[in-house]
Amino acid sequence: MQSHLLSNSALFYLANHKFLLVKKYILDQALVTRKLQRMALEIAERNTDADHIILAGIKDNGSVIAAKLLPLLQQECSCPVDVIALSLDKKHPGDITIEPATNFDNKVVVMIDDVANSGKAMTYALKAFLSSYPKKIQTLVLVERTHKAFPVQADYVGLSIATTLQEHIFVETAGEEITGAYLL
Repeated sequence: MQSHLLSNSALFYLANHKFLLVKKYILDQALVTRKLQRMALEIAERNTDADHIILAGIKDNGSVIAAKLLPLLQQECSCPVDVIALSLDKKHPGDITIEPATNFDNKVVVMIDDVANSGKAMTYALKAFLSSYPKKIQTLVLVERTHKAFPVQADYVGLSIATTLQEHIFVETAGEEITGAYLL
């Protein structure tokens, strides 16, 4: 027997106890590239006074986005730009590791994540910078949802989308490439 379940975000097809998932893409690879180019330009425009910019990607997808943003931002600004990776458990944030260890004093830090859901990961990631004296801390997300539980507002947003609480957004990567984002 076959049955169909249709929701606003995805189509699930049940046959012989197997699920077939049809992804509803909200960004493809070409559109992601254009969004990153625009955000790189915005970062450069808002930080003309910066002596040094650090792109701090929250692992895993935030780090991929930071790495893709690096050459785009280097084309737009004359100051040094570095990429670091922040590791934290997004569901139960506690300890944060930074690779490589970096001095944040008087530098512009741009925290980067793939999707801003509740704001929890970004809020806890701030702990990594609070014992230093950065010039600015800014936030960047590829996709922003409207369901904030923590007081984080992204400074740079690739795509802002209204979703239901039951829907989820996933950013796909293949190695160091961002292949798209879809809604479930």
